[in-house]
Amino acid sequence: MLKIQRAQQVDAERVAPLFDAYRVFYDQESDLQEGKAFLDERLAKKESAVFMAIWEEQVIGFTQLFTTYSSVSLQPFYILNDLYVLPEFRGKGIGEELLKTAKVACEENNCKGVALETAKDNPAQRLYEKLNWKKDTDFFHYFWKNPS
Repeated sequence: MLKIQRAQQVDAERVAPLFDAYRVFYDQESDLQEGKAFLDERLAKKESAVFMAIWEEQVIGFTQLFTTYSSVSLQPFYILNDLYVLPEFRGKGIGEELLKTAKVACEENNCKGVALETAKDNPAQRLYEKLNWKKDTDFFHYFWKNPS
């Protein structure tokens, strides 16, 4: 039976292999220890909310939300930065349950909404649209990369 549970700092070790696989999916070098340290620090400082999808005591997926703020609307909102499900569990509704959990967290914390970015070729876009996420066609997104 699937269970969605909010991760605590002690869960960083359990989520780290999936976090590493997620990063590799986005063309980063595998670094399990640094990934675990990153998660551990975010959870310890309560800088993110991580939700784990658990099947028979195995963590099979996760999502990570970061809080930010809109000065225009004067409200907090979440950035869904990470969403990953082990390949053998895809197509079974796990990602959908994690996305629904993100929406519930948003509602419970009186946030404006949940934003996410994804690769142009990510097939998960169909899932986002099925769950009433709207593609932003009104704004361009820019990013300055620190050259150091």
